[in-house]
Amino acid sequence: MKLYTCGQKGKGGNLPFPLTHACGKAINALDDAGLEYELEVAPGYKLMPWTRSGDARAEIRKLTGQDDVPVLLLDDGTAIAGSGKIVDWVESHPATS
Repeated sequence: MKLYTCGQKGKGGNLPFPLTHACGKAINALDDAGLEYELEVAPGYKLMPWTRSGDARAEIRKLTGQDDVPVLLLDDGTAIAGSGKIVDWVESHPATS
């Protein structure tokens, strides 16, 4: 599995809503569930669109049709976009020992 995040990575994942950072929320869910994943930082930030110009997020766009992260790429090639959907997937797929 691979998790694409912005440069903030796990920062802000434990803040209360509406301050919770989506990438941090996804990382926390995966870590809390004990799931192993590769972390890849996608360049640029949503609130600074000029940092996402050109092909900075071409891989994200190819996987999901949009530029936003977090995106969880499963081993079977399925891409799950958005922290809420990632958390839902994690809750329904606990780690196996």
